Amino acid sequence: MKEFVITQKDQGRRLDKFIMNLLKSAPPSFTYKMLRKKNIVLNDRKASGSELLACNDTVKLYLSDETFEKFAARPDRGAGEDLIRLMPQIIYEDNDIMIVNKPSGMLTQRSSSSDISLNEICLAYVRKKDPAGRQGEDFTPSVCNRLDRNTSGLVTFAKTYRGARCLSDAFAGRRMGKYYICIAVGLIKDEMTLTGTLTKDEATNKVSVKSMGDGAKILTIVRPVRHNDRLTLAEVEILTGKTHQIRAHLAAYGHPILGDDKYGDRAVNRQYRQRYGIRSQMLVCTRLVFPDDLGLPDLAGRTVSINLPEEFDKVM
Repeated sequence: MKEFVITQKDQGRRLDKFIMNLLKSAPPSFTYKMLRKKNIVLNDRKASGSELLACNDTVKLYLSDETFEKFAARPDRGAGEDLIRLMPQIIYEDNDIMIVNKPSGMLTQRSSSSDISLNEICLAYVRKKDPAGRQGEDFTPSVCNRLDRNTSGLVTFAKTYRGARCLSDAFAGRRMGKYYICIAVGLIKDEMTLTGTLTKDEATNKVSVKSMGDGAKILTIVRPVRHNDRLTLAEVEILTGKTHQIRAHLAAYGHPILGDDKYGDRAVNRQYRQRYGIRSQMLVCTRLVFPDDLGLPDLAGRTVSINLPEEFDKVM
């Protein structure tokens, strides 16, 4: 068992981020599994990981010495150059954060130790630029928002603890404007405000949406931009950020996203794959609007956006 007493240096940090910094080589899924099984506890109580740490809190890890040493070691940096070659387009960068355009097919964070994800790629890039470790050994740079593997678009990456805290507060406080563009099956003529509850089946990694009942409350706004006889190009704003929210919510209302086999119409998807060669769901995060009180002066009140992939115009 390993025990850590929180000092002023780490107060205000989320518990899961503190643990991930201790277990640098462990995938995030390992951290959350250990929390669920009470192998990691906060003040001798079960925790979810979202708790904010205070001075003199105690964090206990009921892990074997072998397991702790395995995951506490920093990943092999010899593969850094190979990872950097996979670095996607950087849309914005300053001393505290970076915003990149994640391609479809790339994991945002790894789910197993053998995965290569955007998080590891960005981390290798940052460490090469700062081999002396300006960020400090007590902080590991990481992504601050996630996109599904086959959803492309804007992902934020915190290079410093200040950047991570400001971005996490903005996302968690729903002060960050998050806008997507999708191609939905069917005709959407008017703006729709979709509400409901969402539950996730961990075994199948699939969510279900209901108009009411148990589950996390979700709110999705859909604004049609243009359409043809069979499809609608729409802007989607999410006021809550849950797993597969946009894909499942639109499907539940009869307008699945084109190319999405998990929640959509496979027969329609097959037709468009054969005709246009699309390989994933037609969903991209195109715009982030940062709040005026972000805490990062260079980004406060700004909008960062990207153009749509060419295939969207081709399909429409």
